[in-house]
Amino acid sequence: MGRLMGLDVGSRTVGVAVSDLLGWTAQGVEIIPINEDESQFGLERVAQLVAEYEVTAFVLGLPKNMNNTLGPRAEAAQAYGQMLAEKFHLPIDFQDERLTTVEAERMLVEQADTSRRKRKKVIDKLAASLILQNYLDAKGKLLSEI
Repeated sequence: MGRLMGLDVGSRTVGVAVSDLLGWTAQGVEIIPINEDESQFGLERVAQLVAEYEVTAFVLGLPKNMNNTLGPRAEAAQAYGQMLAEKFHLPIDFQDERLTTVEAERMLVEQADTSRRKRKKVIDKLAASLILQNYLDAKGKLLSEI
């Protein structure tokens, strides 16, 4: 089994996390600056990380609305997933991330020494880790129930 790459796609940044080789834990890797308006999506950097970590599949956060509908950000995440599929020909899956950013923010606030500016810098990376960890946990539960 190869590593999974978790991505938290925003309009200005993409948070990146990867799993361990066993698919048990996720760890934040970096935040890639992007610019949707100028069609800069950071795919070259994603390609470098895919090669470096020997990634075999992607998990993207899908920011659904609280009523379970898909808004513009979810559509943007799906479009990003389509770009990844076309470029890398690897499986793509989506993980509901409705509360992930809130969870990441709370975790960082609890570490009181993290300033607001520093929080902004790490939150996307942490959100990507949580998206991937939630996905791994859900898949692990499915496998253990078989």
